[in-house]
Amino acid sequence: MDVSLVFPPHPAWVRTARDAIRTLLSASGHPELTDTAVLLISEVVTNAINACTAKGCATPVTLHAGWPDPARLRVLVHDEAPGLPAVRPTTDGDEDGRGMHLISYGADAWGVCTHGAGQGKATWFEVGRGC
Repeated sequence: MDVSLVFPPHPAWVRTARDAIRTLLSASGHPELTDTAVLLISEVVTNAINACTAKGCATPVTLHAGWPDPARLRVLVHDEAPGLPAVRPTTDGDEDGRGMHLISYGADAWGVCTHGAGQGKATWFEVGRGC
């Protein structure tokens, strides 16, 4: 069972992405992955939407989640905004910038890939490797 969503780069869609992942995990019999996966999908989708907003990109964001094996969920979020997300230093007073830290600590594996001639990129993560 997989799930795919294509949506405009608007913050209202973060909740829909979380709900889709929560439903996928429930239907797939992996509720133990829900808290981590929902937190990480919130961060990845928010990063994609913020990148599009900051760069004036109006093309849709694409989310795909599926099972490369029965215990491991892989989520990929693609946007067309230029630039790559990165883990950056933060201080206690920073109000943002911690999303990639959460992804790097919470995911069993993660990365960013670029492909094709466009400016876009896909941020992906996996959870469940240790299950």
